[in-house]
Amino acid sequence: MCAVRIVVDSTADIPAEDRERLGIELIPLKVHFGEDTYLDGVNLGPDNFYDLLEKSPVLPTTSQPSPNDFLELYQRILAQDPEAQIISFHLSSEFSGTYQSAVIAKSMIEGDPDITVIDSRSASYGFGAAAILAAEMAREGASKEQILEAVDRLLKGIRIYFLVDTLEYLQRGGRIGRASALIGGLLNIKPILTVQDGVVTPVDKTRGTEKAIARIIELLEQDFGRSPVHVGIGWSKYDETARELLERVREKFDVRSVREVLIGGVIGTHVGPGTSAVFMYKA
Repeated sequence: MCAVRIVVDSTADIPAEDRERLGIELIPLKVHFGEDTYLDGVNLGPDNFYDLLEKSPVLPTTSQPSPNDFLELYQRILAQDPEAQIISFHLSSEFSGTYQSAVIAKSMIEGDPDITVIDSRSASYGFGAAAILAAEMAREGASKEQILEAVDRLLKGIRIYFLVDTLEYLQRGGRIGRASALIGGLLNIKPILTVQDGVVTPVDKTRGTEKAIARIIELLEQDFGRSPVHVGIGWSKYDETARELLERVREKFDVRSVREVLIGGVIGTHVGPGTSAVFMYKA
């Protein structure tokens, strides 16, 4: 049986210990603070990033991996095992050219390699969860076809709701999507956002964090009812809201597993340090 190998870009925000345990290969995006460039998830972890964000006189910018970056990684995997089947998961193509770089890299390899490049139409653990599922199934001996079928169900079924302290970072980074209608009307208002059709989309808005958390729980109940679920809980720098959100989720749902996710430098550049997120899908 051919080995199935999993690749993700760093915006999947998969904890390093999970990547190492499951043998998931990482392709980093870049974070630039002025003249200084860092590799997200390699020499720039979440804690380092938010420290730099607070101290830096300039806001960071981000850039995607080049096709050659992907080419080198794919070729290394295939050199280790010429029969390897690769599944490569990436940030929504609406946010970044990372997916396109991966597609170009695949076309540069001779011999029609067995590489499936997935445009997740999602972000952060919204597709990191799918990559972890794929890696776990691969370790258990599932075929690539079985893995892709399960991944497709997860990506279609996962729900993401997140809160930001300010829309400034999304606006400056050009990733605000359909949430642009909220600009200018956020005095004492907490927007509830999601990623839909690959872009940031407003779901609702409330006054204050407590009401926002209560509304997210209502939305998740509409989505999942009493079905058993897996949960990812994420935050950028401050975890108080995320912890409260997780506590409410545990009270209301049949939670089969929880993974805590620190939002890394690339996603953090575009959402800011006061972000909390919940990712939920059926068990």
